[in-house]
Amino acid sequence: MKNTRATLVFSLAALALSTMPARVHPHVFAEARLDVVLSSDRSAVSSLRHLWRFDDVFSSTVLMEFDKNADLKLDDAELKDVADTVYTSIADYDYFQMVTADGKDVAMNPPPSLMVNYENDQLVILFESQPKEPIRLSGKLDFGVYDPTFYTAIDFVEDENMSVEHLPSTCTRAVIRPDPDEALAQNQATLTEQFFDDPAGTDMSRIFATRLELSCAAEG
Repeated sequence: MKNTRATLVFSLAALALSTMPARVHPHVFAEARLDVVLSSDRSAVSSLRHLWRFDDVFSSTVLMEFDKNADLKLDDAELKDVADTVYTSIADYDYFQMVTADGKDVAMNPPPSLMVNYENDQLVILFESQPKEPIRLSGKLDFGVYDPTFYTAIDFVEDENMSVEHLPSTCTRAVIRPDPDEALAQNQATLTEQFFDDPAGTDMSRIFATRLELSCAAEG
């Protein structure tokens, strides 16, 4: 269980493998979907909905570790054990959410719980979180995931997998996929020797993260 708990500390960076030390590479892969949910009057962001679908190899490892009755499936109690383990493991990392308003971090409430399914031989994790304060649709808003440990690569395969419904006409939407070389060059002044020696020990992996960017006209 101890090793599984370490594995379940999911690292959600879009990794720049060609620019990182050889020892830094993902061990777990997942496809993701992020839905930005607006308030009923479409003036603010009310919540974020996340879905992560993990690769077959990692999913089978979770199955072997948590299948207590050895029936080659995860029953409700076993799925809850997985969910509780993941929930505890990623809490210290703010559930790997990156949310900013005009470049400033936005605080998010912890999700009340995680939902875990095991379907088609893949582990699926879903959760929804809400901002501590309303995020008004004004200025530039960015939403994404990133991982300070560089362990897992979460991939938004298609731009449509980062979505927001009923976006008002005063806003535009774009999916930003940073070029690793450009990201390093743009952040050269803030990158330290520690980052290049041990990027997993820093918080700079966020500069490589794919993000959904909303640009909205100022209120008033």
